[in-house]
Amino acid sequence: MSADILLRCDALTVAYGSNIALENVTMHIRRGEFVGIVGPSGSGKTSLLRALTGAVRAARGSVELANGVRLGYVPQVESVDWNFPITVREVLAMTRTKRRWPTITAQERDEAAAVLADLGLAGLEDRHIRELSGGQQQRVFVARAMFAKPDVLVLDEPTSGVDVRTRHEILHLLRDLHSKGSTILLTTHDLNGLASHLPRLVCINREVVADGSPRETLIPEVLERTYGAPLHVLEHGGMPIVLDHDYESSESMRDAERELRRIRGTPS
Repeated sequence: MSADILLRCDALTVAYGSNIALENVTMHIRRGEFVGIVGPSGSGKTSLLRALTGAVRAARGSVELANGVRLGYVPQVESVDWNFPITVREVLAMTRTKRRWPTITAQERDEAAAVLADLGLAGLEDRHIRELSGGQQQRVFVARAMFAKPDVLVLDEPTSGVDVRTRHEILHLLRDLHSKGSTILLTTHDLNGLASHLPRLVCINREVVADGSPRETLIPEVLERTYGAPLHVLEHGGMPIVLDHDYESSESMRDAERELRRIRGTPS
């Protein structure tokens, strides 16, 4: 494996019983990349992440990590039990102290404080996670992953179920982490609010449909093969804007304007 490739899968197939979730997927992630995986519900996005992180075994094919590479996983916000009685510091400590949790050493306490400060969460160490805003909650789970000092940060739908402001906060956070050298791999359903801002996209629908920049992947031909329906694409400020309706209809301009306002987070 090339020195700058941190993980790769080759002809990967994932199945749950007789149900094939992912078939013959080959891809790799290089050091310093920021990659988004997009596709419709049931396309195998989460199954791909689970296979890459070792949560499920490959039915066929292989997953390979470079020697010593560690992955930091951030689950979907919607999958977290926010009523579980745990503080921000304890969330981070769970990655280092599973056998003696919730005990934390002085060094780990200092390291946790440093990670939280880097992510704009200084002073929140003793707050219960349910007391935080949506953006703060997502940052806590990113901090938890970063506390383990991963080589690759892996996020499953980081903007799912959050409002526009929180989505912008998450995008800004991930861009900042990437600018500081983090390698990031995520899944997303948000083509306009998140995917179009990423350097590289992998479109999947049980198999890889396309792999490239947003300009190469967010185009009508690729999107129809990925989502199974025609989608229209506009360009605004040099970025593709995907519309999931008939652009030739009389409502097209109003719909496009509404989509632009949604992306920008401005009122209707």
